[in-house]
Amino acid sequence: MSARAAYALLERELLRFFRQPNRIVGAIGQPVIFWVLLGAAFRGSFKAPGVEETYGQFFLPGVAVMIALFTAIFSTISVIEDRREGFLQGVLVAPVGRSSLVLGKILGGTVLAVLQATLFLLLAPTVGIGLSATALLGAVGVLGLIAFGLTGLGFSIAWRMDSTQGFHAIMSVFLLPLWLLSGAVFPASGAHPALAFVLRLNPLSYGVAALRHALGMGGAAPGLYACLAVSLLFALAMFALAMKLAARPAKGDLQ
Repeated sequence: MSARAAYALLERELLRFFRQPNRIVGAIGQPVIFWVLLGAAFRGSFKAPGVEETYGQFFLPGVAVMIALFTAIFSTISVIEDRREGFLQGVLVAPVGRSSLVLGKILGGTVLAVLQATLFLLLAPTVGIGLSATALLGAVGVLGLIAFGLTGLGFSIAWRMDSTQGFHAIMSVFLLPLWLLSGAVFPASGAHPALAFVLRLNPLSYGVAALRHALGMGGAAPGLYACLAVSLLFALAMFALAMKLAARPAKGDLQ
């Protein structure tokens, strides 16, 4: 693995992002609108066992994870675009390992996701959530784990595809439900037993819970260390999957 090659791809992802400001609007704008509208709609009616926060407070970590998810989607779509434009084939025939490509792409998406989600978390005091330097650093670390895993998952899906339309279809039927069933929108306590079982199986549930712990909103969620352990395992598993898939020729690769 070439660290220089991975860094070059990371830098390219950052430059591409800052040259396309519409991606910021797409990744942050819609989640913020959801947060404001749903927070206002459920302000007086949100009551759940073991949850003391208002809905705006409860939903805030979930929206931060949603931003990480959207950024992972947008950043890994570039895998399909790079293949179509011929850039990916050029990287693949260069004298560097495919592991550098995987690491650079995933780190690029991770850094962008953490930056955008952290900007959103700065709104936490507006709904009464204290945001000390320690809490912010802890939240950034948790977001890094979540974003790394989600970007690895997005890369794994995009690697085997040659159509952005197909990728968006996968997003609609798989990635968004993954977020919806993570405890980001509603708490697991009081949910139907079958739904609560799905929430416990969903690795993203532990990322959302870990972020709540970092912000001092643990409540009835699993313990912090258990949440961090599952989030770390998910991130490593998605990176390993991306590495395994990238080792095989994908559509359009030069043989």
